[in-house]
Amino acid sequence: MVQDKTFKNPIPTIDIIIEVKEGIVLIKRKNPPFGWALPGGFVDYGESLEKAAIREAREETSLDVNLIRQFHTYSDPDRDERFHTISTVYIARAQSEPKAADDANEIGVFNKDNLPSPIVFDHAKILDDYFKKRW
Repeated sequence: MVQDKTFKNPIPTIDIIIEVKEGIVLIKRKNPPFGWALPGGFVDYGESLEKAAIREAREETSLDVNLIRQFHTYSDPDRDERFHTISTVYIARAQSEPKAADDANEIGVFNKDNLPSPIVFDHAKILDDYFKKRW
């Protein structure tokens, strides 16, 4: 069988809902699309989803997180305007103060009543799902 060279797979990504005492951590992105987002990113080849979540949390928020559980997987082909991604979302907890790093231009802690704008990708939907199940 000859492999079709035009065949493309979706790109695996992770996003992390990081719970801290005051709320959840969001980052303001340095790169397009610009806006607020959950910390997250691409899964490296040979890396588990869990290790990717812990790595991305550390890279973007300077936080060492404890993964609590896998929340949900989001797969709408239009969730990322750049390419087709499938994101597995984790809920994690952290104890220290977040600091913007890597792809994060700014960082903030928010709750369901004070979310920033604009929120990019499908992260507003993810947050809505989270807050409906959490509270």
